[in-house]
Amino acid sequence: MASTSPSPASLSTPLLSDSIAPAHAHATNGHATNHRHHDDDDSDGGDPFAFLSEDRPPRDRGPSPADPFRNGTPAWGGGAYAWARTLLLLPVAAVRLALFGLAIAIGYAATWVALRGWVDTRGRPREGGGPMPAWRRRLMWITRISARCILFSFGYHWIRKRGRPAPRELAPIVVSNHISYIEPIFFFYELFPTIVSSESHDALPFVGTIIRAMQVIYVDRFSPASRKAAVNEIKRKAACNSFSWVLLFPEGTTTNGRFLISFQHGAFIPGYPVQPVVVRYPHVHFDQSWGNISLLKLMFKMFTQFHNFMEVEYLPVVYPPEIKQENALHFAEDTSYAMARALNVMPTSYSYGDSMIMARAVEAGKVNCSNYMVEMAWVKDIYGVSTAEAMELLEHFLAMNPDNDGRVKAQDFWAHFGLDCSPLCKKIFHYFDLGIKESITFRQFLVGCAHLRKQPLFQGACKTAFEKCRDPETSEISRAQLTDVLRLSMLLPSDDKMLELFKTFDIDGDEKISKDDFMTCLGKFPFLIAFFAAPINGEVYIEIV
Repeated sequence: MASTSPSPASLSTPLLSDSIAPAHAHATNGHATNHRHHDDDDSDGGDPFAFLSEDRPPRDRGPSPADPFRNGTPAWGGGAYAWARTLLLLPVAAVRLALFGLAIAIGYAATWVALRGWVDTRGRPREGGGPMPAWRRRLMWITRISARCILFSFGYHWIRKRGRPAPRELAPIVVSNHISYIEPIFFFYELFPTIVSSESHDALPFVGTIIRAMQVIYVDRFSPASRKAAVNEIKRKAACNSFSWVLLFPEGTTTNGRFLISFQHGAFIPGYPVQPVVVRYPHVHFDQSWGNISLLKLMFKMFTQFHNFMEVEYLPVVYPPEIKQENALHFAEDTSYAMARALNVMPTSYSYGDSMIMARAVEAGKVNCSNYMVEMAWVKDIYGVSTAEAMELLEHFLAMNPDNDGRVKAQDFWAHFGLDCSPLCKKIFHYFDLGIKESITFRQFLVGCAHLRKQPLFQGACKTAFEKCRDPETSEISRAQLTDVLRLSMLLPSDDKMLELFKTFDIDGDEKISKDDFMTCLGKFPFLIAFFAAPINGEVYIEIV
């Protein structure tokens, strides 16, 4: 039977610099590493998943030194200079705040007039509507000038620009790295483009009205239908020179500017030439990135700077591959590498999903939250794991009482499932803990589960396990039958703990485990299949300690 598991080359997780290296460069080392791990495990009794495959998950390299979302400025304070500057500029900050409010008010009023009679009854641009009439666009110059005043109020008194925008007829799509909320304001003033934005932005006071004037393309990134509709709208507007440029931030979220994260493909699927733009914020004391810092704190710090530096560089146009087989992925990679070279930064396999994972860890009150990131673009590419699936698994991991380094010990891991750390459970845990550190990270947990699901015999083993354990009359598994199966594996949980494990399998809570329940549970927690090795193999499992 042909294996569907990842090739040895793909098992070498890309390091920061590896993400731009040929995949075959890692093939030999990755293969040797996997077999070495397998040999090491033989010393403690073997692999509990040997009946699925001899393939092992890749060794975890530990927390990555990269954190593309961390703002480098202390939350408050920052030394005597920072305090002195803040106190000195407080009166200036008050003036800047007044200018900011006035500019917002004028821009909102001009936009309201420009949109009168041109939007539907819901207050949003007509779907599939045509370009904004010329007289309305001229009126929007008031709002664009107001946007420049807003930048001035934030301390961007001058902005250094290199290059110039390519003609719209040559490159109808513009893509930029995304570091702060400042870039959308700048591009609004500079290009007045059509932008692609989350639907949630439409509800923002004042801002929602202004971005509607940009004939925004709304998208729900978690809805395939919404993403497809957005791509079609990008293609339609890019094809018509009566529209302005279409602007996208393909990273999908803000970073600290010291790395590029994985690009979304919406800008590249239509197949039109793209002009990349890179934005930099040179600084010494104040990191202007909108990372792990609240919007109000970031605004306050901007108001209390003498001047904030900003550089915008328009890069040469990147054209889609001439060979049709080279799809949007290659087009996005070509553009990403061009921008990374211009910024002198590393492209990484982190993505918007990693920012969601880190934000959830912050919300849960964890420290060193960057240790929870998994390089979601790589995980999705190799194992097909979606961000939603990773977030669901993260909830279980957070419930396992991770320590300050984001690591979970074996006892806490199995306690989450109502089990003690038996010899078999230890072997299962060591499947994730290849470094034998007696604890695992979320990345090890996620990759280990995904790797098990990719094994060629996994689905068949799950079906066989259910058939061997089910009641012939009801075609379901009762709590007593599950207890008997666990006894075959030398697992003897108490009644209370047995109930907890039973509830893990009983997805719909109807006091019985159907085939759908069983398959869904093992799809989420595939390592539990090791408990059913005995009925699968038609033998009694005897644990030798």
